[in-house]
Amino acid sequence: MNKYLSDNIKNMPSSGIRKFFDVANMMENAISLGVGEPDFETPWHVREAAISSLEKGHTSYSSNTGMIELRRAISDYLNEKYSISYDPEHQILVTIGASEGIDISLRAIVNPGDEVLVVEPSYVSYKPCVSMCGGVPVPVTTYEENDFKVTPAELESKITPKTKAIILPYPNNPTGGIMEIDDLAAISKVIIEHDLFVISDEIYSELTYETKHVSIASLPGMYERTVVLNGFSKAFAMTGWRLGYACGPEELIFNMNKIHQYIAMCAPTPSQYAGIEALTSEQREEDIAVMRDAYNERRRVMVDGFRQMGLSCFEPRGAFYVFPCIKKTGMTSNEFCEKLLYDEKVAVVPGNAFGESGEGFVRCSYAYSIENIERALYRIWTFVKKNMKE
Repeated sequence: MNKYLSDNIKNMPSSGIRKFFDVANMMENAISLGVGEPDFETPWHVREAAISSLEKGHTSYSSNTGMIELRRAISDYLNEKYSISYDPEHQILVTIGASEGIDISLRAIVNPGDEVLVVEPSYVSYKPCVSMCGGVPVPVTTYEENDFKVTPAELESKITPKTKAIILPYPNNPTGGIMEIDDLAAISKVIIEHDLFVISDEIYSELTYETKHVSIASLPGMYERTVVLNGFSKAFAMTGWRLGYACGPEELIFNMNKIHQYIAMCAPTPSQYAGIEALTSEQREEDIAVMRDAYNERRRVMVDGFRQMGLSCFEPRGAFYVFPCIKKTGMTSNEFCEKLLYDEKVAVVPGNAFGESGEGFVRCSYAYSIENIERALYRIWTFVKKNMKE
C-alpha cells in the first residue's frame, strides 16, 4: 500500500491534540483537559429547530452556498456585532464548520510555492492545509511577554517576495491571546504595504472576557483583502453540527464555492435550520452569555491554580484555553504531558503541537466543569511539586 500513498500526506504529522486525549479515554479515572469542545449542550430551542425541520421533511440539499435565510442571518449578525457588512447573495458561503473554510480559502488563493504566514502558536490545521495545496507555511512567532500578539516587526521580518497571505488566528487557540484595535491597525499597515491577503479565523469571537472582539476586516483598507471565517461550534456549543461560514470579496467566495461544490455539495440542511435559530432567536445573547460567564469563572480558577503551583501562566483574554509555561520542571512539553498522563492520569496537550514556539508550554482547556478542573489542578500540582527544578 505504501507505494500508492502520497508522499505529501505520508510525511504529514498527525494532530498533536488527539494523541494524549485518546490514551486518556482508555484510562480509568483519567481527567482530560485536552479537547477544545464546549461541555454545554446545544441550546434546546436550537435543537428543536433542527428536529422540526426533519419532521417537516426538509432533508434535501440546500443551495451550494447555503440557505439564503441562514446567509441573511449571518450577514445581520456580523453587521450588528462587528460592524462588517456582507451581501448574503454573493459574499457569504456556508461551510462544513470553520475547518472547511480554512481549507478551501487556502486552496482558492494559494499557488504552488506561495508562502503563507502562520501566526504561532496556533491551531494545528493551518500549516498542514497550506502544505496540502502546495504552499509553504512560514511561522510568525508570538511571545508570552507580548501577550502572544503578532507585532509589525515580527511580521515584517518574515515577508519575502513569495509571501501571499497571512493566517490571523484571534482570539487564539492555544494561548487565549487577542488582538485589540490598535494591535490590528499596526499590522494592517504592514499587510497593506506588502499587498497581502488575510485569512482571519474568528471562531472564538464571542468568547472574549474583558474587551469586545474586533475583526480586522472592519479596519480601513482591510475589508477587500480579508476573508472572515467563523462558525457555530464554540459560541453556540454546536461542534457536532459541523456548521461554519466564510465571508469575503465576491470573487473569492465565488471561487471558494467551486471547491465546496465538488468536495461537499452543501452543509447539512438540519444544521442550517439550527443555525438560523441560533442567530435569530431572542435568546441568542442569553445563550452566549451563560456559556461565556461560566468560562470566565473557570478561566480565573485555572490561571490562579497554575500560578499558585509556581508556574508562569499568561491570563487568556479570549477562547477557553490556558497556556502555562512548564520550563521550570526541566521537561520538554512532550515529556511533561506523557509523564503527567501516566503518573497522575491528567491529559493536556504539549505546546509544540501548535508550532515550535509552543515548546516549554502546555495547553489546558477550561471547557470542563469547575469540579473536573479543580481535581485536575490538584493532580497537576502534585506532579509539579515532585518535578520542579527550582
